[in-house]
Amino acid sequence: MKALLIILSFALIGGCASRDIVTMDEPTNQVFDLNDNDRDGVIVARERCNDTVQGASIDNYGCGKIKPINERQELKILFANDSFYIDPQYYNQVETVATFMRQFPNTKVTIEGHCSKTGSYEHNLTLSQNRANAVSSLLSERFGIESDRVTAIGYSYDRPVDPTHTKMAHTRNRRVIAELTGEDTTADMKWHIYTVDEQVK
Repeated sequence: MKALLIILSFALIGGCASRDIVTMDEPTNQVFDLNDNDRDGVIVARERCNDTVQGASIDNYGCGKIKPINERQELKILFANDSFYIDPQYYNQVETVATFMRQFPNTKVTIEGHCSKTGSYEHNLTLSQNRANAVSSLLSERFGIESDRVTAIGYSYDRPVDPTHTKMAHTRNRRVIAELTGEDTTADMKWHIYTVDEQVK
């Protein structure tokens, strides 16, 4: 029995030694393209939508998700007390809205004027309307946005962001909001660790 085991062992060793050895001297051909040309995290072999907007949320095939345009943004325009004059240093705030509207030609904007709670309601209603009108006129006359795409509404002091009666509260409440809506769609951008910093800017 022992002799039989020894013979079988030699037979197995000999069989293994006689097998062909496969070397990797020659380069292998890659069957699938594993590149990610548009840097969206999906390889070319699976990509169905090339040139995805960088940073957009995507599905498993690299196609960006879209969302309807419906957003509000505060224009950082500081009005003097009882004034609706827009200092030219704030024109870039209005230009940002105009640039967005030119990029998405089916959007419309509602400009909301707001006031601090000093003086009568009626006086502030007129003042807030004048502030909204001033921004709307700037959009149309200086930046070429069609007037039928712009609506101006004054809210007096009905919608304060700070209900206290401090000097800082009054300054914060004298503001203008631009609400953009439309049939256009925009890329749904995915969240990342720098998103908050980008929004703060």
